[in-house]
Amino acid sequence: MNHSWVEVDLGALQDNLRLLRQRLGEQVGLMPVLKANAYGHGALEVGRRAQQTGTHWFVTAHLQEALGLKPAVDGARILVMGVVEPTAVELLVAQNIIPIVTSEEHAVALNAEAGAHGLRLPVHVKLDTGMGRLGFTWLEADAVLPRICALPNLDIQGVCSHFAAVDPDDPARAGVQLERFGHGRALLEQLLGRRLFAHMSSSRAFLHLPEGLFDAVRIGILLYGYGAGAFQDELPLRPVLQWKTRVIQVKSVPAGFPVGYYGSWHSSEPTDIATIALGYDDGYLRALSNKGHVLIRGARRPVVGRVSMNWITVDCGPGSGIRVGDEVVLLGRQEAAEIWADELAGLCGTIAYEILTCIHPHLERRYIG
Repeated sequence: MNHSWVEVDLGALQDNLRLLRQRLGEQVGLMPVLKANAYGHGALEVGRRAQQTGTHWFVTAHLQEALGLKPAVDGARILVMGVVEPTAVELLVAQNIIPIVTSEEHAVALNAEAGAHGLRLPVHVKLDTGMGRLGFTWLEADAVLPRICALPNLDIQGVCSHFAAVDPDDPARAGVQLERFGHGRALLEQLLGRRLFAHMSSSRAFLHLPEGLFDAVRIGILLYGYGAGAFQDELPLRPVLQWKTRVIQVKSVPAGFPVGYYGSWHSSEPTDIATIALGYDDGYLRALSNKGHVLIRGARRPVVGRVSMNWITVDCGPGSGIRVGDEVVLLGRQEAAEIWADELAGLCGTIAYEILTCIHPHLERRYIG
């Protein structure tokens, strides 16, 4: 009872994949983003189910993530969106893992290492069209891209970018990025004399910017059931992950009883306090102290006192009947009550992504569906 666990509904994941593919149509590919352990859901099982349902591309942030995913999706292509060291060239070719090229220095080093091993390395060129992170800026494209295309040991197969802002009420920034991407893509294709595999959109752009779909979309948060917003009715995605634990102690306390470090909460009347087996070490954010709720016996129960490293305390109300061993839902559904990552994110002043990815990987993932 002394640990929480995560339940991942692979049936819901599969349904989400089907809905997303239907909306994309047959001309645009789907590239699930499995970085950060598939947003906390478990990259191996998520990748395996996605491949079983017809997915042939996957995206990670780092090479180690791609290598860990590879056994579950053997035969699929994995694109690494971070900077891959040139020393990994042999491994990349052997494992069918494709890096992005982020700068001229990076391209030259990859080219030299590939040449030293008698290899030609498949790559995608990353264009920085306004995000300000990785890639060739639009300012240097005309001067630098011809030199990149002349490197003999790089097989440039694709071109990509990333939107810094997609705002349907103010589309100008995304429009500028699209123009810059179009210029860079056209230049590369002219220099190489062939069409390249182009991708720029993630989940939000997929919903709001159909002109940015190109050949494939890197779908992240939507895959896991969040982020549809106003599109939820026509795209009824379901959260894939539930997070649960159990009550490990219940005590009845009088009015005025202090709870937690520094007594940041005092009972206003006699009540039952349940101690729950998780804390910020497990990824339940300390910002939820005296703000969050959990579900016990189908009812919302407020988190009281400060979230500590391994335990939290919950006000269950007087005569609650709650017992040691009762199931506690931190994220998910219990009877008619629900708590999802968007709610916790709002309380913490963050986004659902952080709530999900903060769930510690040491917790057991139980796969259903």
